[in-house]
Amino acid sequence: QVQLVESGGGLVQSGGSLRLSCAGSGSILSIRNMGWYRQAPGKQRELVARYRNYNDIDYSDSAKGRFTISRDNAGNTVYLQMNNLKPDDTAVYFCNAEIRRFTETFFRPYWGRGTQVTVSS
Repeated sequence: QVQLVESGGGLVQSGGSLRLSCAGSGSILSIRNMGWYRQAPGKQRELVARYRNYNDIDYSDSAKGRFTISRDNAGNTVYLQMNNLKPDDTAVYFCNAEIRRFTETFFRPYWGRGTQVTVSS
């Protein structure tokens, strides 16, 4: 079984910081294009930041200059450092990755269950 497990969400005041983590576990042969998405109440899920083509990074306009995505050397854990948080950043943050299992010859997308980030004004 393959899982992506997020952690690090919580309640923070406007201007504060949080660091999210997402770790892949299970029968993973290879993992790529890890990233973060978020979904606020009543809104569609949107990209926050992600790795693409192994080393390229995409940020949403709202994340640029405030959020930083990084990963560990093994590439199975991705982080999102969020600084200068605003009430509009309040959402459930989801980890996403393309994973190839030992028993498969292709990559498929996986989602974590999400972690709540709430920013108070």
